[in-house]
Amino acid sequence: MDFKELLKKPYMTPILLGIIAILLICIIVLLLTPGRGRNAANETNSDLQQNITDYAETQKQKDNASGLSGETVSIEPVKEQTEQSGMLASGKVGEEIEESELIAADKGKTAVVIDEEDENDGSHSKEYILNEAYPYFEDNNHAAIWDLAHLKRYVKLSSELKGTNQFYYKGDINSAGRPDGKGLAIYEDNSYYYGEWSDGVRNGDGRWFRFYIGEVSKRNALGKYTSHSYAGEWADDLPNGQGAEHFDVDVTKIKGNEEVIQNVVGGFSNGLYDGDMFANTVDYTGTMDEWNGVAVNGVFELWKDMSSIGECSVWRNKDNEERYLDIDKSENKNQGIRELLQIDTK
Repeated sequence: MDFKELLKKPYMTPILLGIIAILLICIIVLLLTPGRGRNAANETNSDLQQNITDYAETQKQKDNASGLSGETVSIEPVKEQTEQSGMLASGKVGEEIEESELIAADKGKTAVVIDEEDENDGSHSKEYILNEAYPYFEDNNHAAIWDLAHLKRYVKLSSELKGTNQFYYKGDINSAGRPDGKGLAIYEDNSYYYGEWSDGVRNGDGRWFRFYIGEVSKRNALGKYTSHSYAGEWADDLPNGQGAEHFDVDVTKIKGNEEVIQNVVGGFSNGLYDGDMFANTVDYTGTMDEWNGVAVNGVFELWKDMSSIGECSVWRNKDNEERYLDIDKSENKNQGIRELLQIDTK
């Protein structure tokens, strides 16, 4: 039986129709599969784009709610402000800088260890105040520390230390009666330290605070700074190692063409900036900018040498490398936490 005779058989018709149907289904599947893949990819990309858009819009609304524009404001640094801020940088200016031994401002002060109630004291004795403050410093509760430091009894206790070459202390001591271990110290000028000690001096991990209560001076940038602090490593009574310096800023005191430094993070050597340094500034709107610098023992390397006009660029903007913060050429030395050094910062 040849093929033509076979096709004439009645049962061949449904078989052929079935084969044709199967082939059509295969063709349709092949045609539709790439389209479905593209559609799925398009849907995924669309969802991702929408998620990113929603996230950006949410962040924008948060920035608007906090009064931040989200845009970098290009502001020319003001020389006077840089000098007032206390955050002075340093670098190689092409001439020799006199070197002098830097000594901690609190070096040699005698600790008055407070253990028992002085019966001659009033209701707010030294012991009462130190016992009251100790747990808040131990917990690093900044809000509570701020509130306590501004109470009259704390301001009064600190003022009593003026010119005495002493500080009040509560904490661990060694056999010689000197601070050793962990403890809290109250100094003159509304200053405090809590952290580790070794034979009477600050060594190890610790936090220092200075509150500018009722003060308007060059030291606190004419009232722009309300407090100054450092947290990090210490050795021989000074910041040594990695740490972070911070200023609380009253932005209402900042002029429209000013930026003031709020934070400096990096390495410290005997209270001076040493190594790669990172800072942020803030302007009157609350907008922040980030900056990079490199210092060696309190002297900044220059991003741009303008010593011919008496200035040098010591901080470079993180996002715009054509923007700099400049300081006076003569100030490019002893850059660091000057209040902790025997350097006139008034």
